[in-house]
Amino acid sequence: MNTRLTRTVGLVSMLLAVVLGLAFAAQSTLRLFDDGTVCAKTGFWANAKLEGGLPVEAGVEASSSQARLCQHGPSFAQRAASVGDELAWGLFAVVALVVFALLLKAIVENGPFTNPAAQYLTRLGWVVTLGAPLTSLATGWSHAWLVESMAPVAGSNLRMDGPLELVVPGLAALILGKIMRQGVGMREDLEGTV
Repeated sequence: MNTRLTRTVGLVSMLLAVVLGLAFAAQSTLRLFDDGTVCAKTGFWANAKLEGGLPVEAGVEASSSQARLCQHGPSFAQRAASVGDELAWGLFAVVALVVFALLLKAIVENGPFTNPAAQYLTRLGWVVTLGAPLTSLATGWSHAWLVESMAPVAGSNLRMDGPLELVVPGLAALILGKIMRQGVGMREDLEGTV
């Protein structure tokens, strides 16, 4: 096994996680405390002919029937929903990259077929398997609440927003980690009997 390549990929993953984490923290802090405009898109009025404009709240500007709603002077809750709508997947990527980098570190230090490597592979599987749907739900909920706060007539169109296909590799990593842990246990039992 090429430990130099594994160590390099692990280091790059951790550096990327740190950079993305700092970018997420800076971007979310700026969005939470910035009094600028918060925007969201909705397809609620798609292909509708509305006389006199769209029924939106005061201070909201709407453009086109495939509406892009922009709130001037948003509340703190609207700014927080905007962060959840646009930045949640960045936080998911940071957590997944950190666990992946720790997996590669365990492989370099202990070898690929060891208990620590199996444990980190299982953890990575759980992070991806549970993190993808939860992040998708958080993103969809934030977007739905943000649109509803600007245009109550649009209602709460709650949806899952994001690639749920990530659950499949997460389950694969989870299963492989459990198989590796069983294999490590069998190897240790065999070494103990010889």
